[in-house]
Order: sequence, then structure tokens, then C-alpha cells
Amino acid sequence: MAELAALMAQGAQGGRAVIDALIALLMLPVALLPGDGAAMFQYGFMRRALLSSVMVGGVCGLLSSFVVLKRWSLLGDTISHAVLPGVAVAYLLNLPFVIGAFVSGALASLAVGFIERTTRVKEDAAMGILLSGGFALGLVIIGQIASATHLTHILFGNVLGVGYDSLLTTLIAAIVAIAFVARFVKELTLYTFDPVQAATIGLDTGTLHYALMLVLTLTIVVSLDTVGIVLVVAMLVTPGATAYLLCDRLGPMMAVSTGVGVASAVLGLVLSYRLDAASGGTMVLVATAFFLLALILAPERGLIARMRRHAG
Repeated sequence: MAELAALMAQGAQGGRAVIDALIALLMLPVALLPGDGAAMFQYGFMRRALLSSVMVGGVCGLLSSFVVLKRWSLLGDTISHAVLPGVAVAYLLNLPFVIGAFVSGALASLAVGFIERTTRVKEDAAMGILLSGGFALGLVIIGQIASATHLTHILFGNVLGVGYDSLLTTLIAAIVAIAFVARFVKELTLYTFDPVQAATIGLDTGTLHYALMLVLTLTIVVSLDTVGIVLVVAMLVTPGATAYLLCDRLGPMMAVSTGVGVASAVLGLVLSYRLDAASGGTMVLVATAFFLLALILAPERGLIARMRRHAG
């Protein structure tokens, strides 16, 4: 037992060192900001919040392209709300909430497919049932065991309170998501645009489908500290929708979507500090502002461009 405890302590120290190194890298461009732009990042909690925002915004933006193209917006909403019972059970068992949330979210994502395939209930109805039922169950349990403060942080996030353990978990999840997309990008592209053709040439579309859902679930779970259950779906949909208005190919769309996700998270963090506002809410509002700009100004699909074509 002593040796196991020593190994765990060494692992924790190593993880902390990795996080500190990443924060140091982030501070290099931050130090170049004009005026007092870098002053807010003199505090340790703001530096940790910045790293969390970059990772969550980046991985949500990356997966957002697939969520939008597969029309999985409601699925993301379902998973994000269905993790709440898992959070409550983990709290009861004194376990890391990430474990309970992932198990609960994974079960919900698998249940959607099971209900659709074995009953007459359609996918959207199954999602709606699991979304409302899971969220209600979580609210009931948490209402009995936790304070209003705990509930607020779970629902809306608290990026300024992110610690090293949460940062390390988020980093691992981000690596898993990026590695998955990089390894299966060709298969995911074909499955996204033409699942019938993908199945015809021998791709295991069922496994690919559930693997993508599990990676999406993992991303949602590790985003809870930053933006919370209620707002995480916006970070999974809005960057991809913005990129969809600007791009015609998946590669550029993923790049733009990732950039919008990171920019929204970082600018939202800065605004929340300046305005003393909820961080999750400001991140989503910035993402929404990017979408509205693209909706109006996009060269081909923007409202102004469409008006000019009709006028011509």
C-alpha cells in the first residue's frame, strides 16, 4: 500500500509539472499583450482558468463540426443533461464526479441507439425522454445531498475554481479526442457525409458511431467545470455552425470551428473577469456573437451576400 501511495503521489507531481509547463507556454503570448492586458493573469487561478478555457474551447470546437454535420445537436444536449444523475451518485459514493458523469452520459448515449433500434420510438423522441428524465432525476438527487452552490457550479460551470486535478483530466480527454479524430479522420469524413457508402465499402459504421458518441460524452464531462451542463451544448454546436457558414470542406471547417471555440472561451473568460459575470455565460455569448457575424458577413452564405445576389 505504501508503494502504491508513493506511485500515486509521484504521478500527481508529474501531472502538476505538465500542467505548469503548459501554463508557462500560454503565458508567453499573454506577456506580449499591450497595456494591462496581461495583468489579470498574474493570479494563479486565472492562469489555470485560461488553460482550461483553451483546452475545452479547442476540443469542443473540433468535435462541433461533426455534431453539426451529423445533426447531433439534440444528442449533445441529451448527454450533457443525462450526466447529472452520475454526478449525484459519484457525490454520494465520494468518487470523482468525472467517473459518475462519464458512466451516466455513456449509458444515455447507448440507450438512445438501443431505443431507436428496438422500438417504434424515433431518435429525437428517445433523446427528449432521456434528456428530461435524466436531468430531472439528477436534480432530485442533488437537491437532497448538495448545497445550492454545488448545483450552480455543476449547471453553469466555475472556470475560476478549476484545480490541477480537473486540468489534468481535461488534458487527457483532449488528447484522446484529438488522437481519435486524427486516426480516423478519413473514416469519419465518409461516415459523416455518406454513411450508406461507408457501410457498403466495409466500414464498421456501428462501432464508429458509438466511438464518436463516447468521445463526445468524454468531452462533455470534462467541460462541466468550465461551462457547466446547461451551456456545454452551445460550445459543441455554435463553433461548428459558424464554421459551416464559412467553409465548404471538412478540413477547413474543423480548423475554423476549433479556432472559434478557443477564441470564444478565452474572450469569454476575459470578459467574465472584467465584468464580474458568469464565465460560462460570457463564453457562450461570445460564441453566439461570432455566429451572428458569420451569418451576416460570410462571403457566400451570409445575409449580405445573399441580398446582393438577389439584387443583382
